Amino acid sequence: MTRRRLCRADEIAEGAGRGFRLPTAEATGAILLARKDGVLVAYENRCPHVGSPLDWRPDHFFDITGSFLMCATHGALFRPADGFCVRGPCAGRSLAAVPIAVDGGEVFLVEAG
Repeated sequence: MTRRRLCRADEIAEGAGRGFRLPTAEATGAILLARKDGVLVAYENRCPHVGSPLDWRPDHFFDITGSFLMCATHGALFRPADGFCVRGPCAGRSLAAVPIAVDGGEVFLVEAG
């Protein structure tokens, strides 16, 4: 198992996110890191509906209420905690989770191999 440093954990504010473009075997290469209710989560930055990126502007992943991750293409809403789509054309499906680890205040992408 290998780890690739993404950023410092404190760089992701509550209710905010950040996109990363990385060549990985496990993910599409486009991932998002977001913090909601103090918890950092990571998903492929790819809507399960048509595969488009979620961010409507670079590093903007949340809806206007700050409650849900939102797909910029069709407005699908995803729970940050588990990536489950609660509204939109992919309702009932989920974002693909990406394994991360926080160690010493740093966030790492965890890759098999």
